[in-house]
Amino acid sequence: MSDRPATEDASEAFAAAPCDRFVLAHGFTQTARSWSVVGRMIAERRPSAEVLAVDLPGHGSATDVRGDLWSSAERLVAIGGTATYVGYSMGGRVALHAAVTHPEAVARLVLIGATPGIDDDGERQARRAADDRLAGRIEDIGVAAFIDEWLRNPLFAGLDDDTARRDDRLRNTAAGLASSLRSTGTGTQTPLWNALGELRVPVLLLVGEHDSKFTAIAERMRASLPDAVMRVIADAGHGVHLEQPEATVEAILSWC
Repeated sequence: MSDRPATEDASEAFAAAPCDRFVLAHGFTQTARSWSVVGRMIAERRPSAEVLAVDLPGHGSATDVRGDLWSSAERLVAIGGTATYVGYSMGGRVALHAAVTHPEAVARLVLIGATPGIDDDGERQARRAADDRLAGRIEDIGVAAFIDEWLRNPLFAGLDDDTARRDDRLRNTAAGLASSLRSTGTGTQTPLWNALGELRVPVLLLVGEHDSKFTAIAERMRASLPDAVMRVIADAGHGVHLEQPEATVEAILSWC
C-alpha cells in the first residue's frame, strides 16, 4: 500500500508508553467518530495520553479500502504504532489479529464484546453464508434502511436515539459495508482460540451485563489467555462504549 490510510486523526504513528497511547477500533457500521465520547473522556482523565481512533476498511473515510481481518490488522498497526489497542466487536477481532501478529506493537489489548471466532466448522460456514446474504441486503436496500434494520437487532436494545449514533453510521456506503461483511465477517474468520494461549500481552475483556452471548465468550477467553482480566459493565448490552462510556473509560484507565 503506497498511501498511508486515512484516519480520523492524521497524526503520524509513533512509539509511546503503552498506557500513554490508545488506538481505538470501531464496530461494524460505525466509524472512528463512534469513539468521540470515550476519546474525550480518556483525554480529560489522562491529559498526557494520545488517543487515535481509526476508520477500518469499508467504513468512514476508509470506505473505499478493502481488506480481510489479517490485512486490516496490518493496516491498523501501521497506523497505530506501539499502543494500547481498544477494539469493539468487529474492531476487537481486528485488534486481536493485530496482537497475534504484532505483539511488539500491541502492548496491551482491550476487547469489548469481541470473539476469537467460531470454532465449529458447520456453524462458521453457516455464518459466512448469512453474512453474504446480509451484504446483499445492504446492496439491495441501501445504507439508511439497513442501519434501521441493524439497530433493531436485540444486541443493540440498550441503545437509544442519541447513543446509537445513527447519523455517523449513515456516513458509510452500501459498497463499503457489504465488502466489510464479506471480508471481515465472523464467518470469514479463522478461529484464533488456539492462539490465545500464546498471547503474552495483558488483555482486558469488557462486556455488558445484559450481553449474555459475549459474556460467555469472554469467560472462555479469560480461561485461555495467560494474562487476562474480565470486567462486566453494569446496565449495558453489547454496545458498552456507547451505552456506558464513563464506566468503560474507568475500567480501561484503572487497568492501564
